[in-house]
Amino acid sequence: MAKNYTKEELWKLYEKLPKELQEVIFAEETANHIGNICERQKIKEEIISKIAERVRNVLLGILAPTDFQEALEAELKLKKSVAREIAQEINRFIFYPVKSSLEELYKIEITPAAKPKVAKRAEAAPPAEEKPSVPQKEDAYRELIE
Repeated sequence: MAKNYTKEELWKLYEKLPKELQEVIFAEETANHIGNICERQKIKEEIISKIAERVRNVLLGILAPTDFQEALEAELKLKKSVAREIAQEINRFIFYPVKSSLEELYKIEITPAAKPKVAKRAEAAPPAEEKPSVPQKEDAYRELIE
């Protein structure tokens, strides 16, 4: 569980942030992304503000981006699949555009989330045999076009 910070502590953290992160925290676009993502996942209004708080904590340096999904699951009691979807979209639309600032803040390298693996069929076709390469020669059946 994350520590509860006072407004003064949060402002001190905010003032030390790179300009890019300061702008993202209060950007209307950030709020719109969070709202749209949560709407697609049918998240209740009271939970949306808590998700926004976790996003703010990542941007302030309180919650590591790598722990964001886990925080949604553990602290907000979201299903793993829903938390994963929300985390992936927030990473893509909010965190990834300021990736270099977040990496500097956390002294970590942020890698994009892996794409989901597609399940392989139970019966895979046998590997096709490679045909020996045939040297290209002039085709006697083709006429020359002038």
